[in-house]
Amino acid sequence: MPIVAVSPEVSLAYESFGDPGDPPVLLVMGFGAQLLAWHEDFCRELAARGRHVIRYDNRDCGLSTRFADHPVDMGAFIAAVSSGDLPAALAMIPYRLSDMAADGLGLLTALGVERAHVVGASMGGMIAQTMALAAPERVLTLTSMMSSTGESEYGRPSPEAQAVLFTPKPTEREAYVAAAERELVWASRRYGDAAALRELAAASYDRAHYPQGIGRQLGAMILSGSRADALRDLRTPTLVIHGLDDTLIDPSGGRRTAELVPGAELLLIPDMGHDRPRELWPRLVDALAAHTG
Repeated sequence: MPIVAVSPEVSLAYESFGDPGDPPVLLVMGFGAQLLAWHEDFCRELAARGRHVIRYDNRDCGLSTRFADHPVDMGAFIAAVSSGDLPAALAMIPYRLSDMAADGLGLLTALGVERAHVVGASMGGMIAQTMALAAPERVLTLTSMMSSTGESEYGRPSPEAQAVLFTPKPTEREAYVAAAERELVWASRRYGDAAALRELAAASYDRAHYPQGIGRQLGAMILSGSRADALRDLRTPTLVIHGLDDTLIDPSGGRRTAELVPGAELLLIPDMGHDRPRELWPRLVDALAAHTG
């Protein structure tokens, strides 16, 4: 798998599908998830609609650059945030969403892509929004999927989903794979697939298991704050997709995003949680193909 330098500090692992002469679509993945979470078959289906699809590992995940010199004590970090000690919290996290957005733009530059359609899921949606805000001249369209604006009152997880999110995963492979079934708490109630979750967990573990990066990514999300004011001035054509079954980022996160971005289209999908079940791929691919057309 190719790995390319996108800045002096960061190199990203990526993979592409389709004809490089077709319109480029950059897929940005979410918190703690490798590029594998954009399923290869999903990428190929989108590429078959005449798109050059690029998926990549964010920093501190998968095969991309790891910030191992900045260990994070999550207990101390959460305590600092909870007590309002912002300087202490800021000192613990070496980067923000803006840096992760710069990574994505740097990948496009390294690949010789001047402008691209940018699609982000969950934390990836936050990164994609930040890319469009930072460099609107380089983002042809924005798709923010199962994401939010950074405002704490929107997109809140259910207590059950939050408990799973913050429960450390086992370190041993077999237990790690079995624990993936916990994520059914935020999956589609109709299409939730425990076997698919285990399959992704196994593939991710075998490819590049790196739980140490999760704390830094979480800190980047928490400390980057609200994008609400900036989104009000965004003029990039925007599609917001959110599943009505989502309990990890409540649909209010998607509704709020569409409310703030002028002219944004909101697509609320029944039977979709904080996942992309294969049964809904035709609808998602149709929506992305239309928006990026």
